[in-house]
Amino acid sequence: QIPVGTEIEGMNILGLVLFALVLGVALKKLGQEGEDLIRFFNSFNEATMVLVTWIMWYVPIGIMFLVGSKIVEMEDIVLLVTSLGKYIFASILGHVIHGGIILPLIYFAATRQNPYQRWNVMGHSEHPGAALCFISPCSVPSSATLPSMIKCIEENNGVDKRIS
Repeated sequence: QIPVGTEIEGMNILGLVLFALVLGVALKKLGQEGEDLIRFFNSFNEATMVLVTWIMWYVPIGIMFLVGSKIVEMEDIVLLVTSLGKYIFASILGHVIHGGIILPLIYFAATRQNPYQRWNVMGHSEHPGAALCFISPCSVPSSATLPSMIKCIEENNGVDKRIS
């Protein structure tokens, strides 16, 4: 069966993005009258970034207790440790290959610049996790460390705040 548009569940992301774009253009077109609402949205964005930073610090504690409760429920702890060890090894190896070889090759092919120098710039900040997010293919850590990544991009790379 082919679902009809009204039968599909979920949020209309495309409509939301289109509305946000049109609203932004309309606010800029208003000039001085739209500046108050633009400042409100900028402040709201900054507050959201602070909340994400707080969540980023406390979520590992909650995950630790969730995983700990499941470990206590396990009957064969040796099987758990060996299979978890294999999974962790495979995951780290995959991240090292993808983030340390594949992504730098793509970056070099696109920009003809040394990607490892970019890591050096990103890593020498008060947010060393941003350098790891630079190579991470996963979207969850990238979105969780977005505030620190944006700060590193603006401070260390000189990117304009409007672009970052």
